[in-house]
Amino acid sequence: MSDPTTDWTRRSAAELADALAAGEVTSVELTQAHLDRIAAVDGDAEAGVHAFLHVDAEGALASARESDARRAAGTPASYLDGVPIAVKDVLTTEGLPTTCGSKILDGWVPPYDATVVAKLKAAGLPILGKTNMDEFAMGSSTEHSAYGPTRNPWDQTRIPGGSGGGSAAAVAAFEAPLAIGTDTGGSIRQPGAVTGTVGVKPTYGGISRYGLVAMANSLDQVGPVTRTVLDSALLHELLGGHDPLDSTSIDQPVPALVEAARQGAAGDLSGLRVGVIKELQGEGYQAGVQARFQESLDLLVAAGAEIVEVSCPSFVHALATYYLIMPCEASSNLAKFDAMRYGVRVLPEGIDDPSAEDVMRASRDAGFGDEVKRRIILGTYALSSGYYDAYYGTAQKVRTLITRDFEAAFEKADVLVSPTAPTTAFKLGEKLDDPLAMYLNDLATIPANLAGVPGISLPSGLADEDGLPAGFQILAPALADDRLYRVGAALEAALTEQWGGPLLDRAPALDERQEIAR
Repeated sequence: MSDPTTDWTRRSAAELADALAAGEVTSVELTQAHLDRIAAVDGDAEAGVHAFLHVDAEGALASARESDARRAAGTPASYLDGVPIAVKDVLTTEGLPTTCGSKILDGWVPPYDATVVAKLKAAGLPILGKTNMDEFAMGSSTEHSAYGPTRNPWDQTRIPGGSGGGSAAAVAAFEAPLAIGTDTGGSIRQPGAVTGTVGVKPTYGGISRYGLVAMANSLDQVGPVTRTVLDSALLHELLGGHDPLDSTSIDQPVPALVEAARQGAAGDLSGLRVGVIKELQGEGYQAGVQARFQESLDLLVAAGAEIVEVSCPSFVHALATYYLIMPCEASSNLAKFDAMRYGVRVLPEGIDDPSAEDVMRASRDAGFGDEVKRRIILGTYALSSGYYDAYYGTAQKVRTLITRDFEAAFEKADVLVSPTAPTTAFKLGEKLDDPLAMYLNDLATIPANLAGVPGISLPSGLADEDGLPAGFQILAPALADDRLYRVGAALEAALTEQWGGPLLDRAPALDERQEIAR
């Protein structure tokens, strides 16, 4: 039996897996500890972290009991069997609601699991619940959820990033040791940066997208949200691989990610060339964020890496390119939410015998939030006759230039680096009335999505101005995800030694969180 004085919610997923294998704790005990933590600090739209939209205590504990039975029989389904996890509410879960943070899907229960959810279940990970998000993943702050914002565990007056702020906040608040997110323009990495967690966007097609409610098919990617680089490697390796149900899935073996992370933790980066992207630093970047970035570069040099500066001139157009391509794909994808087959149906007022078109119009008006409507309108306009080539077509050409910039940069460096986000977490409500200011938070993360290359964000320290986390981003060539883990683990080890422990353990607000939530 486990020691009742042990706070299992503070352990990494790897530590929990080892404890389960050694018989020090049961999956039921771990799962119940995290459910208790959720009950204590999560709250709802009015108070608490509000990382979860739906908690499945009954299902999670049932899965945990099955895991314990496998462990007792000596037949665990995977290394992570019995370690609980949270799932972003944009992935379909059979028998559990999937709302995508939108009223238009309020109460919808899918009849099937996304491939990544099916893999989690097959590997024996109890699913704690579904995490909050910007509606249909459209936002950089998780303030655009129809069910109220998630709050940053470091300071509940601030945003946890977006669109996957719920997954990042759940991990940062010790409500879950692992979480699944999705990254279309930085929605795993940017929340990771502002919550002090680790977030990975794999190579496009490296993890199945089947069952992911698409916003932008050519940009969306599923990935891990964790507290350590090794935990991300473990989850990434579990979820990766070819899926015949996903036409964008790459038919290639998953690299040895866990091995790369363990190798990197030894701290030797001799011979590695690290390219600092000239266009992703300087003006517009918070001084404290830039200072922590430079300190991390110094640690990489101390580990044996060579620093070179690279220029990617087309990156200055990445934001504009993304905000043309993404709305175009989103407007097409969201056309299926028409109140005819599933989702909320609203009858228009003042019409005695409404047509199907009348019902669709009323339902979409009531079901979609302002940010979703904004992007649908923009995308529909850009795809309209006479504008397609001028907007969408031109954006795709610039996308090609961005990909070529990456290719040229990777000829000079093994990995590329930048701050993950220009600033630390801003105040809730601060940028809601200024969409452009909100979009600028994805400035450094968007290029990777446009080119399909993998990226990781890990904590680089606390900014001097506000004591909030900053993030360090590492990018690698397509299919070279293992480089992210080698370099990320080496930097994490050096930073953790410098801090005297994990960054999350240095946050006084975390210890006060239970009283704040109540």
